[in-house]
Amino acid sequence: MTVFQALVLGIVQGLAEFLPISSSAHLALAPWAFGWKDPGLAFDVALHLGTLATVLWYFRKEWGALIRSSLDIVAKRRVETPDEWRVIFLIIGTIPGAIAGLLLENAAETAFRAPALMATTLMIMGVMLWAADRFVAQSRHIAEMTWRDALLIGLAQACALVPGFSRSGSTITGARLLKLDRTSAAVFSFLLSMPITAAAAILKVPDAVREGISPPLVVGVVSAALSSWLAIAVLLKYVSRRSYGLFAVYRLALGILIFAVIAIRG
Repeated sequence: MTVFQALVLGIVQGLAEFLPISSSAHLALAPWAFGWKDPGLAFDVALHLGTLATVLWYFRKEWGALIRSSLDIVAKRRVETPDEWRVIFLIIGTIPGAIAGLLLENAAETAFRAPALMATTLMIMGVMLWAADRFVAQSRHIAEMTWRDALLIGLAQACALVPGFSRSGSTITGARLLKLDRTSAAVFSFLLSMPITAAAAILKVPDAVREGISPPLVVGVVSAALSSWLAIAVLLKYVSRRSYGLFAVYRLALGILIFAVIAIRG
């Protein structure tokens, strides 16, 4: 892999990780579209180190409060405050994705990365995202979440193991179906990304760095971190005033384009 290719993939990962358009699908499709060698799932996960650092820094106040709440839960052995409940919700929401990742790891590296499958899932989730955002009321705030909400959003996150569904797209759609407002859906999706991303990094990053920390790897991680910062800032500002419909349209258009390229290539 060249430094330029790593730069492109890092930017793609950073922008697509927090926008509901599927970073995993974009990372798998970019080498296929440009005729590059697929760097594999281990490199993709290594790029998540950049987005992980960004979500930790961007929401550092929230994480500080959550860490303090975690310590309070251990000390008191009970859950009382909204921040303490949010810690529990993040744990509950992470469990389905962790189980799915362990059970379907091999498929995630092979069969799930087929372009036709990704095009299909991009379009399906695009329609679901549009419908949830268009027809479901924004009647609940993140402070009103329950453990059942967290579990259902966690189940939605597990679907993201198939590239195209999108981790943020699935969780935001799930949250909107549960009537959370757009900003609350996005914020909980971003917070929920940390545990599952950290777990994947612990398992897969050693595979990517086993041959040494190369310049392309460093460039990819740094570019992913910077572009993901932009994605978070833009999305939170955008959805405070507008719907997720634009991202649904993009997903449908990209799915159609992928099928067109498949047909042209025969």
